[in-house]
Amino acid sequence: MKISLIQPSRNNLKYLKWSYESIRKNQGEHEVEICVADDASTDDTWEWCIDRMIHDPNFKAIRNEGPERLGHTILYDRLINEVATSDIAMIYHADMYLCPNALTSIEKHIKPGVIVSLTRIEPPLHPEGPEKVLWHGGVEPEEFKEQELLDKLKEFTNSDKTTGGIFAPWAFYRKDFQEIGGHDPLYAPQSKEDSDIFNRFQLNGIKFIQTWEGFVYHMTCRGSRRNTLDKAKNIYEDSPEWLAQNQRSTRNFIRKWGHFVMHDPLLVPIVPPKYDVGFIIKNCNSQLLTALEPWCDTIYIDSNDREIETYIANEQPNTIIPLHERVKPFDNEKNNEILVEIDGNAFGQNDFVNIQRLSQIIENSGEIGKFELENLSIEIIQINEYTKDLIKL
Repeated sequence: MKISLIQPSRNNLKYLKWSYESIRKNQGEHEVEICVADDASTDDTWEWCIDRMIHDPNFKAIRNEGPERLGHTILYDRLINEVATSDIAMIYHADMYLCPNALTSIEKHIKPGVIVSLTRIEPPLHPEGPEKVLWHGGVEPEEFKEQELLDKLKEFTNSDKTTGGIFAPWAFYRKDFQEIGGHDPLYAPQSKEDSDIFNRFQLNGIKFIQTWEGFVYHMTCRGSRRNTLDKAKNIYEDSPEWLAQNQRSTRNFIRKWGHFVMHDPLLVPIVPPKYDVGFIIKNCNSQLLTALEPWCDTIYIDSNDREIETYIANEQPNTIIPLHERVKPFDNEKNNEILVEIDGNAFGQNDFVNIQRLSQIIENSGEIGKFELENLSIEIIQINEYTKDLIKL
């Protein structure tokens, strides 16, 4: 099998070298093209990439000169569309050790219309889950227990088992990726871009397979989230930069999909219907506007024009979605198919919970008409689902 491994990298050269060695050591008979994007690193990553390109004909690299980062949301797609030459590619992190037989297990399952995820073996830095193996094999390359890991692989392997989740590292046919337009730049530089594209793959009929006979050892979060060589204090705390961007990306995910990221315990995406929803709010204030604006398609508020413009000016830098098309005066014509009337003076926590469940509430209602739900007045004028409109960029 010929496969291109896709690896953006920012100030994590130590991990990138460790990952590279594991790929070349354990790729077996497969032809592996390693595609790296240096995202304005300051730790000699680019110099190392130049050296690798000289000595390894199957190593390719591009560089963002910076100084601002582009993020892996953008660089994944540049590597896939501009650099990779294989029909099959795999999103692969710099803090992953490729285990023996991993690529053979991918080859066993992959075909057009199917995405294959390897099973992650991770140190206990995050809660356990049924989709991964928790085993402490070290949290830095210099303390990595390589031989112990290799000895334990038989214990972790189940050649008869597959599950249906999707997460990195995930291997795919490039044409399946390109058919839906790749990652959405709405989430640049990072965070939630993976959940978004997984939703879109699923809606486009792609099948997910997680193999339990192919593994990576994953040190987790060293790309930026907990990279102490970048802006993280330590490997146990998320960096302030990542936390701020994660908040922005979460709000953008809600704007697009109408709900938080949802999946089952094995990380199979759950995608509720997307409806055309308008909120009509009287007695609105800036706090309520900030909290509720992402949860609808249009929000009509009784604030004055200056307050509306102030909100848009402050929030617009956090999204490429034009907010002036979403935030409207209270007396503006209401064109949404579902309208929710809200009194800011009565709005409480239970009402916010119902807002977060609105897609499921509308789906379960299934009837044209008006009804009350605690302090919310909901009018269903039409029930049209727009979820599949989100598949392709």
